Amino acid sequence: MSRTLIYGIGNPGRRDDGLGPKLVSLVETEGVENVDGDSNSQINIEDALTCSHYDAVVFVDASEDAAPPFEFTELEPAGEMATTTYEMSPSSVLAMTAELYARRPKAWLLAIRGYEWNLAEGLSLQAEANLRLAGEFLIKFLMDTGTAS
Repeated sequence: MSRTLIYGIGNPGRRDDGLGPKLVSLVETEGVENVDGDSNSQINIEDALTCSHYDAVVFVDASEDAAPPFEFTELEPAGEMATTTYEMSPSSVLAMTAELYARRPKAWLLAIRGYEWNLAEGLSLQAEANLRLAGEFLIKFLMDTGTAS
């Protein structure tokens, strides 16, 4: 039985930066089997341990640069250097997962286009629409690929 983690990255207190955690909540309400959700405002070194417990991981983050409504790309482990462990990329977490725990889950990045980043709660209308489309896509992807079975 394959287990998948949907990991939302972002701060809901900075408008569209909260797209990642919002998508995790959306997927959790769908009750997709063998899929767990987690989120944090940023990726941390400790997330390598979390990722090691799964066969697949989908990182979900807001993006200022993604083509609307979202971009979905496969990830590979990469030992990118950051100035602190609190600036880690999903690829660097995957590299640490492989190095420390000898695990290489399949991984993807779902980058949802955001528009507003000021200090306030609630998504912009455009980001809300992109979130719905990204959620529909992700649930279909999980079912079609068997990642959720």
